[in-house]
Amino acid sequence: MVTGVGLISALGLTAPETWAGLLAGRSGVAPITLFDASAYSCRFAAEVKGFDPFTVIEKKELKKMGRFIQFAMAAASEAMAASGLEVPDTLAPRVGVHIGSGIGGFDVIEREHKALLEGGPRRVSPFFIPAAIVNLAAGQVSIRFNARGPNSAACTACASGAHSIGDAFRLIQHGYADAMIAGGAEAAITPLSVAGFASMRALSTRNDDPARASRPFDLHRDGFVIGEGAGIIVLEELEFARRRGARILAELVGYGMSADAFHITMPSESGEGALAAMQQTLADAGVAPDEVDAINAHGTSTPYNDKFETLAIKRLFGGHAAKLAISSTKSMTGHLLGGAGGLEAGICVLTLEHQIVPPTINLETPDPDCDLDYTPNQARPRALGAILSNSFGFGGTNAALLFRAWAG
Repeated sequence: MVTGVGLISALGLTAPETWAGLLAGRSGVAPITLFDASAYSCRFAAEVKGFDPFTVIEKKELKKMGRFIQFAMAAASEAMAASGLEVPDTLAPRVGVHIGSGIGGFDVIEREHKALLEGGPRRVSPFFIPAAIVNLAAGQVSIRFNARGPNSAACTACASGAHSIGDAFRLIQHGYADAMIAGGAEAAITPLSVAGFASMRALSTRNDDPARASRPFDLHRDGFVIGEGAGIIVLEELEFARRRGARILAELVGYGMSADAFHITMPSESGEGALAAMQQTLADAGVAPDEVDAINAHGTSTPYNDKFETLAIKRLFGGHAAKLAISSTKSMTGHLLGGAGGLEAGICVLTLEHQIVPPTINLETPDPDCDLDYTPNQARPRALGAILSNSFGFGGTNAALLFRAWAG
């Protein structure tokens, strides 16, 4: 059961702010301000604006946390407050944390490498390693909330957040925990990271119109837009949640994962890997394809991903594919890489709670290869029972999660 959601994105510093931005169809993409990007082929991103880490982190602790950890702490704090879950010592061994990140503390790595080159090894911070490594988002959140149960972190590129939530789901199913704080966080809008993705020609170069650069499923899409932020949800075993009188927002009912075994960056041309992950998820949930109402697509705004994800959806859902309300919220939030699955899982929960499907903005020119209903440009009220969330990563790693509206 999902009992709490915490989100931080380019659209807002909380779940309600992010949700309002999604429903308004507002782009969070703008010129990069975190560093001087004037020499870059891509000079824009979906940055988190106005974030004050001191609202959730003590000054003396901040030096121990890269930006991605700070985002995870903020989102986890919101999710835990929303859930009302408290963790006394008697409960602590039954509450765990699983927060993924694809890149981790790139900002810290770049800063400390510069310090090394300019001042030698004595200039490197003693907090460098714990501020940068991927699992310290989960580690810091566990310390904050006294969660002494399973503690882990997926690092599976753009599927990291979804894998962390799915693995947390399994830990509860198999009796290792009663509750899990799970999701993903990323803060990779840094000089080296953006240069690397630009060198691969993975990023959009629509510098003259950044707000319209992320355009999943549109014929003129030319690459993804890097974003940052975090998405954390609180998962609880049903009877545990009921005993403490928790408000249940939605139910996580299925999880699947697969590998393309095809290429280091390009998805399988047949959509086989994405198809397998979605098939496993529905089978795990015991849900038939025609019982699914909506999909939060991976929808990166890259030529290959959107085409092959569409193919995989059509192969799985057949004639029902045309009835699905599909959306790519990356059109507004940018692509959070390892944080995307966490953010989009939270968005799926809000979609079920409010019975409104967020739009895919900037979808102006239909692509003949992408011929499904992607909820173009305007949010749409709809009766929703189940929603699928797709997350696919470099290396051909795939994850899918199925959420169902809670009927009580």
